[in-house]
Amino acid sequence: MSVKYNKEPVVVIPDCEQEAWQGYEQIGQELARRVAGRTKAVIVIECYPGVRTEEVTRGLGASLPLQAVFEAEEAALSTQELEQRVAPYLTEDRVFGRMAPFQIEDFYDPSLVRQLRERIADIEAGIVLVLGFGASLMAEGDVLVYADLARWEIQLRYRSKEMGNWRADNKDEDVLRKYKRGYFIEWRTADRLKRRLAEEARIDYYLDTNRRNDPRAVTWNAFMFGLSYTAQRPFRLVPYFDPGVWGGYWMQEKLGLPERDHPYAWAFDGVPEENSLYFQYGGIRLESPAVNLVFFQPQALLGERVYTRFGAEFPIRFDFLDTMGGQNLSLQVHPTAEYMQRTFGLSYTQDESYYMLDAMPDAKIYLGLREGVDADRMMAELEEAQRGGAAFAAEDYIHIMPAKKHDHFLIPAGTIHCSGRNAMVLEISATPYIFTFKLWDWGRLGLDGKPRPVHLEHGKCNVARDRTANWVDEQLVNRIERVAEGDGWVEERTGLHESQFIETRRHWFSVPVEHHTEGSVHMLNLVEGDEAIVESPSGAFEPFTVRYAETFIIPAAVGVYTIRPGEPSRGKTLATIRASVRS
Repeated sequence: MSVKYNKEPVVVIPDCEQEAWQGYEQIGQELARRVAGRTKAVIVIECYPGVRTEEVTRGLGASLPLQAVFEAEEAALSTQELEQRVAPYLTEDRVFGRMAPFQIEDFYDPSLVRQLRERIADIEAGIVLVLGFGASLMAEGDVLVYADLARWEIQLRYRSKEMGNWRADNKDEDVLRKYKRGYFIEWRTADRLKRRLAEEARIDYYLDTNRRNDPRAVTWNAFMFGLSYTAQRPFRLVPYFDPGVWGGYWMQEKLGLPERDHPYAWAFDGVPEENSLYFQYGGIRLESPAVNLVFFQPQALLGERVYTRFGAEFPIRFDFLDTMGGQNLSLQVHPTAEYMQRTFGLSYTQDESYYMLDAMPDAKIYLGLREGVDADRMMAELEEAQRGGAAFAAEDYIHIMPAKKHDHFLIPAGTIHCSGRNAMVLEISATPYIFTFKLWDWGRLGLDGKPRPVHLEHGKCNVARDRTANWVDEQLVNRIERVAEGDGWVEERTGLHESQFIETRRHWFSVPVEHHTEGSVHMLNLVEGDEAIVESPSGAFEPFTVRYAETFIIPAAVGVYTIRPGEPSRGKTLATIRASVRS
């Protein structure tokens, strides 16, 4: 199969070419035009945590005659005060904290804010620049620019030790702890502020700061139009790929990825909270965190029923786990819904499934417990292995079964599981994606040379001891039910389990087939065939091409759509796997 996986999918936004700029010189000239004729002009640049504020100041200062520059953080709580405030939500764990409820005001000293506002007001003439995470607290401003960047880019800056967390002297800290602070505290607070500023109609420009010294900007109206436009048609997220200790070689070979020192383990191409969108405005490509689409177009994207249930949160995730020529994943379990809410403050948990995109003849899945095992003894042996004793003999306790291409294994929360080596897994799951409790990691070190985190205390509270081999085989393995068929097509329900809110359907087709979103966002992957074309029977959107292994999203607002084989797949049978929220 000739795979032409698109690693840089773009949404072309029409009719906004004159509202986009690239580079600090062009952006500075546009801001100067916007405030021309004013005796005094205050430009506020509200920043997502991680924006390179020194670069922004330097870049704009070269084309704007700045009278004064104020950094919002001058009025922030001291590092010590901030640490005390966030400590209850961080915990001592390397990975897990609790979802924090903070607003931006909680990170600032009211008296210092008043003083900074007075200093800004005292300037009588010229252009005043106020920037930082919290800049919008310091002045209403004559122009407000929102400076944004993707979470994957933030993670790369953490890893390179370019930066630590906001107002924390921790550049050299364990990257997992930096990510934890971002995930549970900073990003939640920043997202609340971003949404509030949008609701108050305060933002004038959107600034993409993902690339060093190469910013792109659009008017806020053009940005919002781009989101609205995207929410009415099929689209793909910008994928990213990450190495791991157990990684394989399938993605590198099949998807055309560059060779790495360590093989790729993960691919994320269906996680709006982490992935980006590329918008093309004329000759300028702008990158935005895909979660902005969820925040600002929730009904059109998710559908009213899903939005009512989950709010502005995308509840489905697709990603790849590659162990082809690699190693087993860690033996793991996900928290029950009750445990998730009580311990971490989230309203739903990480139910998931493994769809086998590919597999070698010796591929295996570990799922549930063997019949008749002593679960207490199992936990004792896991604890002993973790203390450095004998390696845990997983085969003595865990139900192990062969896995082949197109098998579908369902993994409701609480089910012990892992993929063995020589498998290529399309993981379909609910979105709270970091809540994996490793029980055994086969005695490995991570790529950072440190033991990978194991969470036996959490894990032993969540392992469902009654999910043994017979139950697993009946309830969780290839629960495939034919629900409809016609000339040249078959529709099958493949899961998920009745305890899970996601439903998956597989469609085999060699002719055009009509689908309907029925009020729920659809997330799909082309799991068989070279190329398929998604079309609107009414011509509501232009034909959209997807290729083998690509994940794509159909917003609820699309309603009716068709999928047909593309030219390279003419005369062949293709297949998609589709996930939606169960009604």
